[in-house]
Amino acid sequence: MGLAKRKRASRMSTSEIMTIVICFHQSNHRDFKNFYTGFVARYWRNYFPNLLSYTRFLELMPTVLVPLCSYFSSLKGKPTGIAFVDSTSIKVCHNIRIPRHRVLMVLRNAVKGQ
Repeated sequence: MGLAKRKRASRMSTSEIMTIVICFHQSNHRDFKNFYTGFVARYWRNYFPNLLSYTRFLELMPTVLVPLCSYFSSLKGKPTGIAFVDSTSIKVCHNIRIPRHRVLMVLRNAVKGQ
């Protein structure tokens, strides 16, 4: 005999939840909890009058994944065939260790054509 869970409708709309998630990714905050409790709950309460608690908001975040993906895919432009490649070198490890590192050895041999 299992306990029945209530399936109450959320007080926040899907677009409001999506807006907060997108704003977090565009902000300089490192973690979502400080962003939500310290910034959204404090300064944006007027914009989101039905703001949920942090734990309830976390429970609802997975429900906006599909609408968020469809929104982002609608923002994509048509491919033009032109691509830009950044050729900035990334320092992976110390130069002394490069010959001993197997992944870098494979990449180096592939670049040399061996």
